[in-house]
Amino acid sequence: MSRPRSQAEYLARLVPPSVAGINRRSLLAGAAGTGALLGTGLLAGCGDDSGGSDSKEVSLGSNQSDAKPKDVLAKVTDGFKTSSGVQVAVNTVDHNTFQENINNYLQGKPDDVFTWFAGYRMRFFAQKGLASDVSDVWGKLSGYSDAFKKASTGDDGKQYFVPASYYPWAVFYRKSVWQQYGYQTPKTLDDFTTLAGQMKKDGLTPIAFADKDGWPAMGTFDILNLRINGYQFHVDLMAGKEAWTSDKVKKIFDTWAGLLPLHQPDSLGRTWQEAAQSLQQKKSGMYLLGLFVGQQFSNEEQNDLDFFTFPEIDPVIGAKALDAPIDGYMMARKPKNEDNARKLLEYFGGKAAADITVKNDPATLVANTGADVSGYTALQKKAAEVVGSATEIAQFLDRDTRPDFASTVIIPALQQFIKDPKDIGGLTSSIENQKKSIFTD
Repeated sequence: MSRPRSQAEYLARLVPPSVAGINRRSLLAGAAGTGALLGTGLLAGCGDDSGGSDSKEVSLGSNQSDAKPKDVLAKVTDGFKTSSGVQVAVNTVDHNTFQENINNYLQGKPDDVFTWFAGYRMRFFAQKGLASDVSDVWGKLSGYSDAFKKASTGDDGKQYFVPASYYPWAVFYRKSVWQQYGYQTPKTLDDFTTLAGQMKKDGLTPIAFADKDGWPAMGTFDILNLRINGYQFHVDLMAGKEAWTSDKVKKIFDTWAGLLPLHQPDSLGRTWQEAAQSLQQKKSGMYLLGLFVGQQFSNEEQNDLDFFTFPEIDPVIGAKALDAPIDGYMMARKPKNEDNARKLLEYFGGKAAADITVKNDPATLVANTGADVSGYTALQKKAAEVVGSATEIAQFLDRDTRPDFASTVIIPALQQFIKDPKDIGGLTSSIENQKKSIFTD
């Protein structure tokens, strides 16, 4: 399912939930959509209300629909079955469909355990009573920093999330291409635009870009905001405490508008995988994305992939803040097989699962510090160092704000900006007006 290209199209697809909210990659609309979404079983969980449970089974709702992460998850769940004797019934749903229907899913008959994200997204569902307290699982875990525990903690001080992996967003490139043309890592925005201009002269698309699914452009907005206005402004803007009509926000869009001609055109019709393939095929010079971009490169090509953090724009603010989202697992509010669900979460959070992930996925970093990371590629080691040296870490735009705001306002607004970047004033006024309505709800 592709992302809607306008707010009207988005609303036309959705179901009216009793709790507003969903995510990337909230459901508000007419009841006509109910049958379309639920009847097709796009996100139907394995749970039921029969009250019984199978002591040798547990169900898992997964958004790991891309080939590589799906395969890695299968290996991890096989490891759990081997160690516990418990079978994991995995309900895999397209990544974007999972996010766009998660709220309805959790209020229906969800799987015992489901994939999700740390930060605001986790706290939102915990606060709404749509997820179970897993503090007892955390009491059995080791190898996590206080930062990971904090990112897994709800507003009530209890843990509702078990981290599995994380990844930084950065500007990726192929070393062989840069060596061929003699490109150097840019330190400032002027350096960056000069480099992109040279790439254009050399016959390359300077910046690979895609936003068919709505969320990739959020990464560009985020990094420009972090570089222009700093981390605290990002947090406050996402929390609805700052005005979108402010000069600070307009400067983000002004800066972005100057960079758009350097981006791959027709981005609203392209998936991130297709944009990544442009980089992989040496047709583009750079790509701002998460470390998972490596999923589109062969094992041999991994050694040719490198990155740099987006350059400095304001020397006072610097270039140390970045997006580094944390992925992991939560437990449904009334799991059918609760004992097995807690065992599965403990396994997901343990060293064994992390070791399997390291061996099989060069495009992510494991959260458990007890894992054997000797198998990390050079790219993974560099990514871990960059995240470790960051002064502030954001969770990504649609994980740092209200689900309904991100999905029904920001996605269509950013896509409208990409299509027509001239009316920044009108765009920011529209966002602000809708924000006031949502954040006062």
